Formats: sequence, structure tokens, C-alpha cells
Amino acid sequence: MDSLIAFSAPQALHALPDLPPPSMIRTLENRFYYLDNFHRVLEWISERYGALLTHDEHAFIVRFTALAQPSRALLVRMVMRKGELFRASKLRYDEIGCTREAAQALVQLGWIDDRPLLTLEQAFALLTKMEIAQAFRLPNPHARKAELLEALQVDFPEARPFEAWHPGAGDCVYQVQVNALCDRLKLIFFGNCRQDWSEFVLSDLGIYMYEKVAFSASSLAFRTRADVDTCLHLHQCGERFEQGEQAADILRDLPGALDNDWLERRRQKLLFRIAQHYERNAALSEALAIYSACRFPEARLRTIRVLERCGQIPEAFALAGAASREPESEAESQQLSRILPRLQRRLGLPKTAPRPAHPVARIDLVLPRPDTDFSVEALAGTHLAQPDAPLRYVENTLINSLFGLLCWQAIFAAVPGAFFHPFHVGPADLHSADFQWRREREFAHCLAQLDSGQYIDTINRHFADKAGIQSPFVFWDILDEELKDMALACIPAAHLKKWFERILKDIPSNRAGFPDLIQFWPADKRYRMIEVKGPGDRLQDNQLRWLDYCVEHGMPVAVCYVQWTQERT
Repeated sequence: MDSLIAFSAPQALHALPDLPPPSMIRTLENRFYYLDNFHRVLEWISERYGALLTHDEHAFIVRFTALAQPSRALLVRMVMRKGELFRASKLRYDEIGCTREAAQALVQLGWIDDRPLLTLEQAFALLTKMEIAQAFRLPNPHARKAELLEALQVDFPEARPFEAWHPGAGDCVYQVQVNALCDRLKLIFFGNCRQDWSEFVLSDLGIYMYEKVAFSASSLAFRTRADVDTCLHLHQCGERFEQGEQAADILRDLPGALDNDWLERRRQKLLFRIAQHYERNAALSEALAIYSACRFPEARLRTIRVLERCGQIPEAFALAGAASREPESEAESQQLSRILPRLQRRLGLPKTAPRPAHPVARIDLVLPRPDTDFSVEALAGTHLAQPDAPLRYVENTLINSLFGLLCWQAIFAAVPGAFFHPFHVGPADLHSADFQWRREREFAHCLAQLDSGQYIDTINRHFADKAGIQSPFVFWDILDEELKDMALACIPAAHLKKWFERILKDIPSNRAGFPDLIQFWPADKRYRMIEVKGPGDRLQDNQLRWLDYCVEHGMPVAVCYVQWTQERT
């Protein structure tokens, strides 16, 4: 094994690859794969959510299935593309045949409009620059489209059909009228607005593989129609906020407290983001009003900070004291240990001595700074690696992956409401406070294997049987067999158990913060983990918490501080 491998930064836990090019997609044997996928969604929804569908949604499903295949395929092609306006000449698909013939039935149903009124801006988006020059007889056709549009807007304020904008094009434009309805059906299927039709393509091509989970009748994303409408409304509010709409307008449109726990978490998260916006813009009274009523993690801590900024020191101190007695997380406790002494000083109270952190071993390296782009972790790793002590860059990937492999059955247990479609990377309640409690027996069984020694067989079996299947914990691009075997040989089971227990205690926070490097001494069956910091770089809070935890439980960790010499390599 090379002494230093894999120094590219690991992918995000839920990073998505780019869609394959159209030429690759066309290699699928079934030319109507996209239509079959759409039918799968309609059948799934009809069977599981039939009672939640509106009259229009039911009617759409019935009428869609009765259409001829070319018409169905054309509609799905347009629905799955971006936007709602398409030129007929650009909708060329061999398996569909004549686009205009396939569109006739869709026009009759009112699902597409073949003579929509287009603004000048919409017409420009559909025309090439050469067509624009021809249609408007422009003297300077070489200007940018944006400049041409700006110059013509005053003279053409009204909307017109496409043929009125460019009579010589010999083309027509279709405007899809059922995008909103299809988006609702997609939402009902996925239970979120993040995933889309590309999931089917990526799965069919084998780019993504998903764990097969047994779905019970109770495994539903939505229980009532109100849940569907509220979920969509929250998503739209979030999009409006991201696009810069006034926070006050978003707040007026947000619903009150919701009975549905996971929808309420989404509402609380949006409220927290709005409060952050107010705080950043020094609208402290507005921020305080939202933070103080918000139940999203960190809201209480932000309330304390805003109270302090507002000069309400006694109120900030009282809330900080209550929080310190029952902290919601290690992160909050860590922050409070810094805030409380400051508040005590401002109130003239004796300062409480903070709990001293456990001392962490230190490595100091002075290295020549390279001329080219470099990774400080790679440089430090190259210097520290030895033939009998290989070293890998793993950061958050290794321990999370071993946890994910050992606890695979618990993570993918068919708990009601955790899985409700075939494309789950992980359970829907992964970040819920009761995630472990709902699977207490399953996780207890998995972690008990660390006491019996059975964990090695389980991890090896899942590494082989589940290879490539999406998981919220396993980094298949980083965890090769050599790394896995060396980790299992050199890391004591007791250390793994402590790490895994802490991950479960607070998954959103504790999946990150692990040291950058791990070094193995195979002959001695030992290891150490090393966090690397370049000049001027500081340890982050989650890193400090992990380092303190590791030292407290006797795990070998160190922080390597790199400084540069004057010379360059």
C-alpha cells in the first residue's frame, strides 16, 4: 500500500453527480424508460395516496393512462424538462415520431397551449440571435441578446403569439399547463421537493443504488391532504425567501404551529433562517421575537446572544443559566461555557471557572512552502508517513463508514414513516431527536457486537453485500478494502464503540469534526488520528469537542501545526 493515499477532500454526505449526457441516457434499452418511470409514480401514488388526491389529480391520472403512447411520452418529456415553453421544432424524439400529431390530444385536454401569448422576453428566450435579427430587421444583429432586448422593450410592451413575433419561423410554441399538478404528484411520491425525475434515470443507469426496504401500509410521507398542501407551501415560502422577498411578507404567509412533526421541523427551520436574516441586518427586536419562540436547534443560543447585544444582560444571564443546567447539545454547552463568564463579568458576579479541556498531543512541523497549489494535509501526511506506519486522509469518512456498515440493519430498519419511496439515501427521520429511540433494540444489537467480536464479520459482510448502495454514512469512494481491513485490525473495538455512541447521540453535529489523518502501525496493531492546521488556521468547535472526547476516552489523537520556512521547494 502507498504510504499516503486519497488526499482529495471527501464528497458531501448527500452530493449528487451530474446527470449523464443524453447520449448515455439513450443507451438504455427501453426508449420509453422515462414514460415507464412516470407511470410507476402514478401507480405508486394511486395505490398508497389515493384518498389524498384531489379531483383534478385523479382525473389527470385516469386521462393520462388513456392517451396514446406518443402523446403520453411527449407530455412527460416536456414535464421533465426545465421551464414550461417549448418550440415544437426543438421537441424531436425518434420514439415519439411527429411532435405535432402527438401534441393534438394534449391540446384538446388543455394540458398544453399551442398558441400562448408570449412577452418579448419570453420570445427572445425561444429565438436564436439570428432569428431575432430577421424578425425585427435589426441594423446591428451582432449586439448581445440582453442589449437587443433592452432596446426593443419600450416598443413592444404587449404579449403576442409566437407566429406574431416571428411570422417566418414556420414553428409553434407549446406552453405546458400541468407543471404545477405534476410537481404536486412528484412531491407526494418523494415527500420532498429536493428529489426529482432524475432519480429514476440515475438508478436505471446504475449510477445510484438504493437499499431495498420493506414498505408497510403505514410508511407514508403524508397522512392528510393538508400535509401535502402545507409541505408545498413551506417550500414555496423558502424559495421566496431565498430569492430575496421581504422577510416580513414570508412571515405573514407562514402557517402557525403544525401537528405534523416533520413539517413543523421544516417550519421551525425556516423561522430560524428568517431570524438569522434579521440579526445579520441588525433588526434585533424582530430577530429576538422569532428566536425566543423558535424550537430549532441553536435558537436558544441565538436568543441569548441577541439579548446580550440589546443590553438585556440579566435576561441573557438567566436564560444562559437555565440552558447550562439542561443543555440541548454538546455544542450549546460549549458555547455557553464562553458566554456565561462574559455575562457574569458584566453583572459584577464572580466568574465560574470553566471545565479545563483535556490536553491534546501536539506535533509541530516546519516545512518549505510549495510554489504550486497544495494541500497542507497532504504535505503533513507525506512528512509523517513511514514505511511501517502508513497514513491516510480520512477526515469524517472512515469512522462514519464503519458505523454505517456495522449498523446498516438498524439504519435501514422499516420503521413506520422512515421510508416511503424506493429512492431513500437514508431514513426520513435521520435527524429527529427520537431517531435512536425508535430503533433502540436494533442499535443495541449492533453495538453489542463490539463486545463479542462479531462486529468484524458484520462490517465485512455489509462491505461486500452492500457495495455502492447509497447510505447517509458510508463513503464508498474513500473506504477501500485495504483501509477497512487496516482500521479493523488497528482500532480497538472499545474505541469504535465510544465513537459510534457519540455519533448516535447527536447525528447532525457528531458526524463531522473527526481529525484529518489516520496513521496505522500494523505490526503493533495501533493507530493515531491527526488533525492538521496550517499557519493561521484554528481548530473549529466541533473539532475541539471530538478531540476532547477522544483524549477523555484514551484514544490516541494529536494536532499537527504546520509552519513555513522562508525557502520554497
